Amino acid sequence: MSRQVSPSTSRPYAVLRVTRVWGTSRATLYRHRRGDEPGPRRRPGPLGPLPDEALVETIRELLADSPFHGEGYRKIWARLRFAGIRTSKRRVLRLMRAHDLLAPGRVGRPHGPKAHDGTIRTERVDDMWSTDLTSTMTGEGQASIFVTVDHASTECLGIHAARRATRFEALEPLRQGVRACFAPSPRASRT
Repeated sequence: MSRQVSPSTSRPYAVLRVTRVWGTSRATLYRHRRGDEPGPRRRPGPLGPLPDEALVETIRELLADSPFHGEGYRKIWARLRFAGIRTSKRRVLRLMRAHDLLAPGRVGRPHGPKAHDGTIRTERVDDMWSTDLTSTMTGEGQASIFVTVDHASTECLGIHAARRATRFEALEPLRQGVRACFAPSPRASRT
């Protein structure tokens, strides 16, 4: 349309005027003029000294020449640089991961049976207690609040608030719980 000649001025319409009337960008107009279909997407950035297939073969050769059982991508990247092939670590890692060339990872130590099955509720009262801490802002500053809870009855056995959260302050709700649950009653001491 931009090459069409205007009947009133006998001049061709400009690309700018055509794209403004159609409400598109000039890049869109030029792309449609070419008629090119977009090619297959490739990774952005430069290709590097070798295509991926040739670099994988070079990596395989370096691994075969190595006296070790397996080597990581950093060591292979350094050997490639020493051989005069400059490429990025991330590309070496990506190719080694895609072609299963990475060194075997550590399997770790064998673990024994689990300490518990994931539930922390107990069948009996006073079998397991827990202590927790939370903090809140007050008019006088930050306050740390400690609580002790019985896991069977979910009863709050002790509560204590302090300015600072120290280990000594954390013991106070435990002391309260021990006094409430295990202190001898006044009747027992009289007899």
